[in-house]
Amino acid sequence: MTEYQSVIQKGPATQCEERRERAVIVGVDRPGLEWPLESSLAELERLADTAGADVVASTTQRLDAPNPRTFVGSGKAEEIAELARTCEADLVIFDDELTPSQQANLEKVVDKAVKVIDRTALILDIFALHATSKEGRLQVRLAQNQYLYPRLRGMWAHLASNRMGGGVGSRFGEGESQLEVDRRMVRKRITSIRRELAHLSDVRQLQRESRYGSGMFKVALAGYTNAGKSSLINRLTGSDVLSYDKLFATLDSTTRKFELPEGREITVTDTVGFIQKLPTTLVEAFKSTLDEITGADLILHVVDASSSEFESQIEAVRGVLDQIGAASIGTIEVFNKCDLLEDDVLEGLRRRFPHAQFLSARTGFGIDDMVGAIAHAASAADTKLDVVIPYQRGDLVSLAHERCHIISEDHEADGTHIQMLAGPAQVAAFLPFAHS
Repeated sequence: MTEYQSVIQKGPATQCEERRERAVIVGVDRPGLEWPLESSLAELERLADTAGADVVASTTQRLDAPNPRTFVGSGKAEEIAELARTCEADLVIFDDELTPSQQANLEKVVDKAVKVIDRTALILDIFALHATSKEGRLQVRLAQNQYLYPRLRGMWAHLASNRMGGGVGSRFGEGESQLEVDRRMVRKRITSIRRELAHLSDVRQLQRESRYGSGMFKVALAGYTNAGKSSLINRLTGSDVLSYDKLFATLDSTTRKFELPEGREITVTDTVGFIQKLPTTLVEAFKSTLDEITGADLILHVVDASSSEFESQIEAVRGVLDQIGAASIGTIEVFNKCDLLEDDVLEGLRRRFPHAQFLSARTGFGIDDMVGAIAHAASAADTKLDVVIPYQRGDLVSLAHERCHIISEDHEADGTHIQMLAGPAQVAAFLPFAHS
C-alpha cells in the first residue's frame, strides 16, 4: 500500500474577498481505474474551484478495494481528520461516491465542523449553482433529493446520543420517528418534482415534435464539460449562449437555427456537458434535456483537443451516449481549441482521427470545413426531385428554399420549375408536382 499527501499553501482571504471554503481532497488508487488518479484529482480540484472552494491539501491511498466502513483505511481516516485540522479545512471531498454508512462513519472521525462530501454531492452542488431555467432547477432538485433520501438516517444519528432518559430503545425511537417523517417528506417532494417535470417534459416534447414535424435537419452538440460547445454554437449561429471557462457553465439546452451555405435551414442544440463518473441520478433527472440528443439526426461530439485527457474524455462521453440510447446516431467528432496546439501535434491528431473535424470556435479556424461536413450529412438521405410548382403554391416554394437544397430554379408558364435535393420528410409534399 502506497500513499501520497500534499499540502497547498493558501493564505487567508482578504477583507475585500468573499470567504471561500477550504477543502481537502481524497482519492483512492485501486486496480482497474479508467483514469489516472492524478488526473481525476486534478479534475476534482477544478470542480471544487467551480463550486467556490480552494483545495488546500490532497491525499491518496492505494487499496485493492474500498473499505466498507470508511472507504479508506481506518488509519488513513484519522490522518485525513488530522490533515483537515492542520489546514483549517471546512470540508473533505472524496473523489468517489460514498455509501451513506461510509459518509456517516467518516463524519464521526473528522471534526464536527468539517463537512464530508463526495464527488456526486459536489457535482450536484455545482448544478444547483448554475441551473437557471425552471426545468433545470427542478431537474437538479430531483437529483439532490434522490441523493439525499438514503442518507437521512445518518443525519438523525445525533438524536440517538443526545436524548435524555428513557433507555436506548426509547432514545432512538423519537429519532426514528423523525426519520420516517423526513423520509415521507422527501418521497412526497420527489413525487411532486417528477410531476412538475413530466408536465414540462410534455411541453418540451410538443416543441420538439413541432421541430421534428417541420422536417428540419437536427444537430445536437454533445461533449465533455468545458469542451467549448457553447462557444461553438455562438460562433455558428451568432447567438449569445453563456460561455465561460468553467465546468458545467451551462446546463439548459439551447436550440438555434442555422442556415447552411446551400440555403437549407437546420437546428443546432447545445446540451449539458458530460463528465467522468457522472451521477446516475443526474442522467435520470436530465432525461428530457438529454432527449434533445437522442432525437437528433446528427451529433457533433465536441472534444477539447488541448486537454491531456482528451482520449479518456472521449470514452466518457461515448459511455453516456450509449447509456441514453444515442450510440447509433450518426456522429462527427469535432476537435475544438486547435489554436492552442503546435502544428505537429495537430497533424498527428489529423492522422489518428482522419474522419474528425479540427477547428477553433474562438478564432473561427476550421469552421467552414465543419459546416461542409454537416451539409454533407444533411444531404446524405436526400432524394433528387424535378418539380413544377404552381404559382399559387408559394408555400411550397418557400419550403423548398428553407428545407431543401436548390440545384436550379426557373420560372415557366405553368409555375416555378425547381430541381432540388429534398429530405425524407419533404419528398411527399413535392411528388404530386413532379415534372413529366
